[in-house]
This record gives sequence, structure tokens and C-alpha cells, in this order.
Amino acid sequence: MGALTGIRVLDLSRVLAGPWCSQVLADLGADVVKVERVGRGDDTRAWGPPYMKDTQGNETPETSYYQSSNRNKRSVAVDITTTKGQEVVRALAAESDVLVENFKAGSLKKYGLDYESLSNLNPRLIYCSITGFGQTGPRAQEPGYDFIIQGMGGLMSITGERDGVQGGGAQKVGVAVTDVMTGLYSVIAIQAALLAREKSGRGQHCDMALLDVQVAALGNQSQNYLSTGVSPGRYGNAHANIVPYNSFRASDKDFIIACGNDSQFAALSSAIGLPELSADPRFSKNESRVRNRDAITQILSEHFKRDTAEAWVKKISNVRVPVGLINDIADALAEPQVDARGMLVNIPHSLNPDFKMVGSPIHLSDTPVEYRRPAPLLGQDTNDVLTEYLGLSPEQLSQLKNDGVLG
Repeated sequence: MGALTGIRVLDLSRVLAGPWCSQVLADLGADVVKVERVGRGDDTRAWGPPYMKDTQGNETPETSYYQSSNRNKRSVAVDITTTKGQEVVRALAAESDVLVENFKAGSLKKYGLDYESLSNLNPRLIYCSITGFGQTGPRAQEPGYDFIIQGMGGLMSITGERDGVQGGGAQKVGVAVTDVMTGLYSVIAIQAALLAREKSGRGQHCDMALLDVQVAALGNQSQNYLSTGVSPGRYGNAHANIVPYNSFRASDKDFIIACGNDSQFAALSSAIGLPELSADPRFSKNESRVRNRDAITQILSEHFKRDTAEAWVKKISNVRVPVGLINDIADALAEPQVDARGMLVNIPHSLNPDFKMVGSPIHLSDTPVEYRRPAPLLGQDTNDVLTEYLGLSPEQLSQLKNDGVLG
């Protein structure tokens, strides 16, 4: 029994932020029904290569992108542009606790699938809208993808090497991090609304925007600006407020030091054979190290060229200062700690019984995450869900399919 067992979620979202939200809910035990377009499905079903391979190593039509955010769900293919399709979705919403959608603001109203319409039908429904810019404001009608929001929301301005340095310039993060964060914030909003419903008996509208989340997630960087009136710049792998907190080149490759306080700096200095650094008034306090960033960075950079990254990591790790190698994804997934935490899971797929994916990072002692099913094939659960939720007969299902309403 998952923590959210018994909660029914109707998922009208596609791409990443919405599906990431509903996948977390599904991992926690909710019954998530993913409503997809007939014949096409979620946009990410076409975002390949790469594709999942079968047991013979041949590519299947299932994209890796789609599979990354749709496990533990059931797929129902419905054409919501038809009157009958809208009736099906409204009937499903009447039987659901939560609805997640990421259509452009206001665009579901013409189908009678907006919050006002569905809350009148089901007052207990928690309706979560995920858009680029929210339901209000001058940009509410504009589409917004993660890349655009990373740029507009300030994240790219503080990501990447400084101007004038080789490779300098604004960079996006290598994962659609704003989508992922918005999905997680949306889970929090939905769970809060479920708790509030226990008191009020009513659902509510969760208005979630990628730009809002990105601005909120600037954390100390936005507060740095509010404190000084100066927009933070890019520091590459360095930190705006902590030194040394950076990557360094050893004799063979790069490694990372994240030295968070003065006692750690003293331990670091001793471990690497430069104990005098922690006694130097230029470097003894973090404030001084930040003001003398270039000087301490140059000293450390020259010193670290004398040995291998692995040797430095071992020495520094022994004094409990945060340090690590820079892994590629293959190395990261092969980390013994990742294995020990059960972060790689096998979820047998109809096209590949040995299918593996990265699991959930949520570890609950009494209601653990369960991996019940891989990401579904398009429309594979249409008959089961509509029979279970709505009591439709085989004849009714057949007629709706003949009419092109269902896939």
C-alpha cells in the first residue's frame, strides 16, 4: 500500500513537467490514468532516438524520453476535440481526486474541461494547471518550454563560464531542470490541497508556472541581487559566496572540492600539505577567501597539478571535506552508493522483460515506493480503465473506437 493508494489522478499533461509530477504521484501509490491523443500520444513518444531496445537489441518504437517520466501509469487514448471524447474525460474527472494538465492557459475551456466546469461537476476535484507563465499576467497566453524559461528566469545568466574565458557565455543546465522542479513543486501543491480537502471537503485550483518556479529556485543568487542591487554573474564551477567551492585540474583530470566553512578549509589545507594557507589572513575566513578568490584559486590550481585526481580525493576525503570526481552518467550509475540505495530498478516491459530505469529517490519506511508497471504503450489500458471507472460495456467501447473517439 503506497502513501497515496486510493487517490485517482487524471493526467492530461504531456512532455515533462506535468508527467514528472504525475509519475511521482504514481510512485507514491496513486492510480494515474494518462489521457493521450489518439494515434499520436504524448509529444515525447516522438522524441527519439534513443529508443528502448528489445531482448535481441533491436530498437522498439518506445522513446527513452517518454519512458523516463511515465512509469506506474495507465494510458487511455481519447480524442478530446470530439464531443463524445469530452464526455468521456468529464466522466473520468467526476470519478477522480486530482487532474493534472499543461495546456495553454484557458484553452481547455472550449472543451468544457477547465477548472470551473469540472469543479462544478466534482467539487472535490483538485485541478493542477502547469503552464509556462501561469493563468494570469501579460504572458499568460504564451507557450513556455524549459529552455526559454531557463533564459528568461535568470538561470542561464549564472550558469556557464565567465565572459572572456574560453567557452564563456550563458548556458542552460544539461537536464530540463525547470520542468523537473515545477513537477516537484506541483506534487507539493497537490498534496497540500489533498490535506486541505480533508478539512474543507472541497478541491481547489493549483496554478503552477515554470517561470514562477525558476525565479523561486534562484535561491541565494536572487537574494544576493536584492541585497546589493547587482545582478550576480557567472562563475563557471565556482560559487558566488563560498571559496574554495570549485572544480580543479589534477595531473590527469578534474575533481571537485566543496569547502563549506573555515574549519573544513583548515582541514583541507593540512590534508593537501599546505597548512600555512589556513593561517594566512587573506584566506583564514571565508569572507577573506571570497575577496581574494583569484589568489587562493591560483595557489590551489598549481598545487593540484602535482598528483592525480584520485589521490587528491582520497586525501581530502580522509579529513571529511566534501570532495569527489566528476562522473559521466555511466560512471554515476555504476557508483556503489547508487547501487546500495536501490536507484536502478528492473520493471519488466512487454517489449523487454529486462527493462531498467532510474528509480525514485523517495524512501519511506512504512509505505515504500513500488514499481508496478513501466511506461504504458499508447492506449494500452483504454478498455480496462473505462470499464473500471465508467462501467462501459464492450459494445460501447467498440462503438467509440469505431467513431474515432478512442484509440
